[in-house]
Amino acid sequence: MSTRLSATTRLGTGGRLVIPSRLRHAVGLAPGDEVVIVLDDQGLRLLTVEQAVARAQAMGGRYVPPGTLLSQELIDDRRSEAASA
Repeated sequence: MSTRLSATTRLGTGGRLVIPSRLRHAVGLAPGDEVVIVLDDQGLRLLTVEQAVARAQAMGGRYVPPGTLLSQELIDDRRSEAASA
């Protein structure tokens, strides 16, 4: 995302954080959507699940099509290895 948006909000009761509507709309978040919160040297960052997956794939250097179950790929690989042993 090349656009940089920011907003100020307050931490609510029970640690709840309200994401201002213009930011929710900018990334396409809707009620009930899952988000990923990352704490690193730069502070807290909020990512959509899609953004987090894209970052993880970029770090791994391998493109995995959406909907691909990596766990199933691993199981299939292990079965193939076992069959050829």
